Amino acid sequence: MKHLKAVNKYFWKYRFRLGIGILFIIISNYFGVLAPQVTGFVIDYVQRSLNLPGYQPSGNRPSYDILVQAFIAKVEQSQYSVSGVVALSGITILILALLRGLFMFLMRQTIIVMSRHIEYDQKNEVFAHYQKLDTSFFKSHSVGDLMSRMAEDVSRVRMFTGPAIMYVVNLISLISLSLFFMFRRDVELTLYVLAPLPVLAATIYLVNTIIHRKSEELQATLASLTTNAQQSYSGIRVIKSFAQETAQLRFFEQNSETYKRRATELAKVEALYFPSMTLFIGLSTLLTIMIGGLYYINGQHNIGIDTIVEFVIYINLLTFPVSAIGWTASMVQRASASQKRLNEFLDTKPAIQNNQSNKKVALHGPIEFRDVNFIYPHTNIHALKNFNLEIKPGERIAIIGRTGSGKSTLAQLLLRMYDVTSGEIILNGVNIKDIELQSLRQQISYVPQDGFLFSDTIENNIAFGAVQEDKTKVEQAAALAVVDRDIAGFPEKYKTVVGERGVTLSGGQKQRVSIARALMKEAPVLILDDALSAVDARTEKAILSQLDQYLHNKTSLFITHRIFNLINFHKIIVLENGRIAEQGTHAELLAKEGIYTEMYAHQMQENNEE
Repeated sequence: MKHLKAVNKYFWKYRFRLGIGILFIIISNYFGVLAPQVTGFVIDYVQRSLNLPGYQPSGNRPSYDILVQAFIAKVEQSQYSVSGVVALSGITILILALLRGLFMFLMRQTIIVMSRHIEYDQKNEVFAHYQKLDTSFFKSHSVGDLMSRMAEDVSRVRMFTGPAIMYVVNLISLISLSLFFMFRRDVELTLYVLAPLPVLAATIYLVNTIIHRKSEELQATLASLTTNAQQSYSGIRVIKSFAQETAQLRFFEQNSETYKRRATELAKVEALYFPSMTLFIGLSTLLTIMIGGLYYINGQHNIGIDTIVEFVIYINLLTFPVSAIGWTASMVQRASASQKRLNEFLDTKPAIQNNQSNKKVALHGPIEFRDVNFIYPHTNIHALKNFNLEIKPGERIAIIGRTGSGKSTLAQLLLRMYDVTSGEIILNGVNIKDIELQSLRQQISYVPQDGFLFSDTIENNIAFGAVQEDKTKVEQAAALAVVDRDIAGFPEKYKTVVGERGVTLSGGQKQRVSIARALMKEAPVLILDDALSAVDARTEKAILSQLDQYLHNKTSLFITHRIFNLINFHKIIVLENGRIAEQGTHAELLAKEGIYTEMYAHQMQENNEE
C-alpha cells in the first residue's frame, strides 16, 4: 500500500463524495443485517404459535436490533393470525431489501463517480508532468511505455480508488455488523463459525504476494508490447518498403506470446481465490448447522432453529464480500504495481526547470556563448568545445558545418532543451538559466530538422503557438513559406486535415508548413535548423527571397549544411568537431580558401551537374 499513498491527495480532494459514499455503504449493510433477525423471529413465532413438537424458545430477543425489537413488539400486540404475521414479515423483508438496494445504488453513484474524477485528475497530472520533463528523459524512454503508463496504469489505479475501496468498506461494514449481532446472539457458536478465517487470511496474504510480483511483470510486458506496436505503426512505410511485414509480425507475436504467458500465470494464481473462498464459506455453514444442531438437540445455550437459520443467513450475506476479498486484493495489488510505475515518472525531477529567481527577459539584446562546452548525457558525445560567439540584435547568422559538427546543438541550447556542461549563455545580459522557460521559448521561433505536424488541419498547424489565431496571418505566413499554392490545391484548402506527423504531405510541404508556423509566431529570434533540406532549388530560392525582407530587425540563425547566396548574412560560422573553424562574411571566407571555400566549390559542382 505504500505506493498507493500517492492517491491520498485525491481522496482528500473528494472527501465529501467519499464520506457520503461510505455512509451509504454502512446504511445499505445495516438494512441487510436486519433481514436475518426478522426471519429468525418469524420462524420462532410460527413454532411458538403452532406449538410444534420439540419447540425450544431461544430467549435471545434482546440481541435483536432496536428496529426489529420495535417490529416484534408491534406484531405481538396486534391480533394478526399466524399467516398474517408471516405475510407482514415477508413484506418487511422485501422493504428492507429495497432500502438496501437503494443505498447500494447511491453508494455506486458516489464512490464510482468519484473514481472517475480521480482518473481524470490523475491523467491530467501525468500528462502535465510529462510536458515538464526535459528532452533527455524522452530520449531514454519509449513513447509506447509512456502511453502504457498513462492509459493502462491509470485505469488500474482507478479500479483501486473506485471498486476496490467500495468493496473493502462494504466488506468491513457488513462483517462488523454481522459479527456484532452474531456475538450478541451466541458467542461460542460465532467463534466456531469464524474458525476458518485465520487460514483464509494466511491464504490471502500468500497469494497476494505472488500476484503483486506477477502484476509488475505483466505491466512491464504490456509496456513493451505497446512500444512495439507504436513503433510499427509509426514506421509502417519503412517496414513496407523493406518488405519486413513478416519479420515485424513475428517479433510482435513473440512479445504477445510473452504477455499471454504472464497473463495466464497471473490468472491461474488469481483462480485460487474463488475456490478457497467457497471452501471456507462452506466450512462455516457446515459448522453452523452441525454445532448449532447439536446444541439444539442437547438443549444447550437456549439455541433454537431460529438461531441456526439466522447464522446461516448471516454466512450467506458474507459470501459475496468474503469471496470478493480475492478480487479486491487482486485489484489493490495490480493498482499498487501500476502506481509504482507511475510514481517512477511523477517522482522524476526535470533537469531543466524554473527556479524561484527566474524572471521574464525580453530578447532584444545580444546573444553570447561564453566558453560553452556541451556533452550529451546519454551518449557522452562532446558536441561543443570552448565555443564562443556573440550575436548582435538583428543580425543574420549562418551556422554551417558537416554532419555531427554540433550545429543543431546550438539550437537545443538556445531553447534550453539542455543546459551547458560548462560555460554560459547570456541573453540580453542575463544568464539563460535565470530566464523563465516559457518566456524564453515564446520569444524564439524554431523550425527543427524533422518538422513535426499534428493530426489536425493545416490552419491549426500553422497557427500552433501563435498568441491569436488570425486566418489572414495564417495565409500570410503560408505565402512567406511558399506553401500557399500547395494548400490552395487541396480540396479543403486550409481546413485539410493532415495525417499523423503530417503523413499525407510530402517532405517539402511539411517543412514549409513548419516554416509558416515559425513565421506566424513573429518572435524576435528565429532559428531554422536545416529547414530547407527537403525542398527543391527553385522553391528554396523563393523562400529565401521572401525571408530576406521578413527578417528585417529580427535576430536569425540559419543552421545548415548548404550555403545560401540569396541572403546577406552578417556573419557565417563554420563549425568543425564542435569548434569554430572559420567565421566571417561570404566574401571573407571565400578569400581564406579553407573549409568554407571547399564546401562552396562542392555545392557549385553539384548544382552544375543537376
